[in-house]
Amino acid sequence: MGRFEGDYVPGEVLAIPAPGLSLQALKAQVADVEPQEELPGGLVRLKVPVGQEEAKARALLKAGMRYVQPNYIYKPLKVPNDTYYYSAQRIYLNNLVGLEAAWDSSTGRGCPPLVAVLDTGVQKDHPDLAASLWLPRGWELDVADRDGDPSDRDGHGTGVVGVLGAQTDNRQGIAGVTWGGYILPIKVFGDNGDGSSWTVLQGVRLARQLGARIVNLSLCLMIGGECASSDSVPPYDDPALTSEIRQGRAEGIVFVGASGNYNQPVVGYPASLPEVIAVGVVTNSKTRASFSNYGVSLDLVAPGGDPVWMTGLRGSYVSNRGTSFSSPIVAGVVALYMSKYASERKAWPTPDQVYTCLTGNAEDLGASGRDDYYGFGLVRADRVMTDTTYCFP
Repeated sequence: MGRFEGDYVPGEVLAIPAPGLSLQALKAQVADVEPQEELPGGLVRLKVPVGQEEAKARALLKAGMRYVQPNYIYKPLKVPNDTYYYSAQRIYLNNLVGLEAAWDSSTGRGCPPLVAVLDTGVQKDHPDLAASLWLPRGWELDVADRDGDPSDRDGHGTGVVGVLGAQTDNRQGIAGVTWGGYILPIKVFGDNGDGSSWTVLQGVRLARQLGARIVNLSLCLMIGGECASSDSVPPYDDPALTSEIRQGRAEGIVFVGASGNYNQPVVGYPASLPEVIAVGVVTNSKTRASFSNYGVSLDLVAPGGDPVWMTGLRGSYVSNRGTSFSSPIVAGVVALYMSKYASERKAWPTPDQVYTCLTGNAEDLGASGRDDYYGFGLVRADRVMTDTTYCFP
């Protein structure tokens, strides 16, 4: 007997009779079963009472059927029509992360969580981003230059925002992990390229004030040309920022951060904090990128060892590598999960629920179980959106 789980046509089963068993004799043995049509090879479609599909299947087996199953429901996978998706993005967004199956469950548009991106700003009028941004009036989103304009002069923030939530299925450009998310760009790096403890702290505080549910941190504290870490010896910490992040997580915010691009055996701060989901990088062949920081605080890995496509300045599209772009892939998966969860259950999942959901469904890579090179493994959106053990118990 087939498994009566998932979606199937109500009031129908498919069956193969044993040799010599007539359908008329079958009707006499099992009540309320009506043959509908028969295919060459003996497969027959039967009408049964709605809600009794599995019970009638068991009765049919006892009556002489060789095999009985539900009439399973199939759906086409969502394949976005964006220019670069099929030729350039599908290899990592779908083949590694499983987003086409995940998008069948949610594209993030139903009940979108507000996602704050703390970075170099954003090109607000980019044709693939403008509709994805939330720019609340009367709020200073540039906490670095304080000039009232979070416009991006560097391109890093514009790229991160595009990976996370470019407008999708709009016949242009790239696909975002969320199909046109609800993204709050907060500029914590000035036009001169500098950020500081003060600006990043102010960015986290502003995200809290404006109701962000997810904060992406594609950045790290730099000491001597490399990422400093709270895991190093001696450890580095930025106590005021750490306190702000802890307060945000206690309020229900999910923080996602980049592990760093320096092949260090420690995860860069602030991703190394236990309150932040730390993301490293794998190639399209699911091996750790040689530059990806690793260590005891690493939670997940995502694509970024091979080129990731993103939005660029002046309306362009570019590709790049790095943990800066694996982090928003994970943040986007978090947004998809939170959107579906909130739509169904009318409440946001807690940061602990999100963490357990993502790590419990990661594709184990490297040594069995959690390890310092891959964390719990490769983020898998397809598993996250259908899991009933960790995600939707």
